[in-house]
Amino acid sequence: MLATPGTLPSAAVEDGWAFEVKQDGQRAVIYLPGDGTILVRARSGTDITSAYPELLPLAAVLGGRPAVLDGEIVALDEQGRSDFERLQQRMGLALSPAKAARVAARLPAHLMLFDVVHFDGRLLTGLPWAERRGLLEDLGLDGPAWSTPAAITGHGAEAWETVWAAGLEGLLCKRRDSRYIPGARSKSWLKVKVHRLADVVIGGWVPGRGRLTGLPGAVLVGERRDGQLHYAGSVGTGWSQAERTRLAELLHVAAIDTCPFAQVPPVTGARWVLPRLVGEVQYTSRTRAGRLRHPSWHRLRPDLAHDGLG
Repeated sequence: MLATPGTLPSAAVEDGWAFEVKQDGQRAVIYLPGDGTILVRARSGTDITSAYPELLPLAAVLGGRPAVLDGEIVALDEQGRSDFERLQQRMGLALSPAKAARVAARLPAHLMLFDVVHFDGRLLTGLPWAERRGLLEDLGLDGPAWSTPAAITGHGAEAWETVWAAGLEGLLCKRRDSRYIPGARSKSWLKVKVHRLADVVIGGWVPGRGRLTGLPGAVLVGERRDGQLHYAGSVGTGWSQAERTRLAELLHVAAIDTCPFAQVPPVTGARWVLPRLVGEVQYTSRTRAGRLRHPSWHRLRPDLAHDGLG
């Protein structure tokens, strides 16, 4: 079952909703046949069991009682937050168990469990979320490489403030009476992402194609530190056609021949501009190198226009 992008349920109805921290990892369904084995499948259906050897002991936790569990595999940073950039080093190792074991020793993964859809011979998908959640909590699945994170009922605004302050990705909001519908993207489950704002300097752009021929397909942006412009990523969404056309005019006027960034970005076909245009962008988080993740254009900031001279 998949969540639909949405907004936080209002205070008037929030008592009918539960709120969980949105994890930034790899969705997985865990099959425990009850015979001492375990099968972990990715959202695509691919068998990824061998990629996560630290989950193998979970096979024996429920004894002979078979179960199918739903959760998210994450890699945690020093503050205990899910870090997708770390997890990427673990993904794709299912075909190399020996390498997976070596990487796991220095970069452990953790399974965050949030649903149970089959247990002890009983299909649970027809039960409301609240009953399934109660059954999951009764299983007591908290171990060295797996846990059942908290879910709270109501208090959506407080939950939102908490994830914002902690630098987390967002919230999953689930109707307490919702049934589990495999494969469906349901409005009974909503994902609400935290979007942060940053002021960035445009240092280049990449021409668009097709209907965007002659217009910027993306702008290359940076942030000033120590008197230099450091590349922070490319932004290719968030404009209206009129805004993109206006930006194209400004970029052509500001054209220069040399790259204004401290290090040339690894972008093919880039065109450079005098770094004087400042824009405000939305983003979800940053990579370890300081790049913006999932950036989207918000607005031009002429009040912050830079002279481009350092």
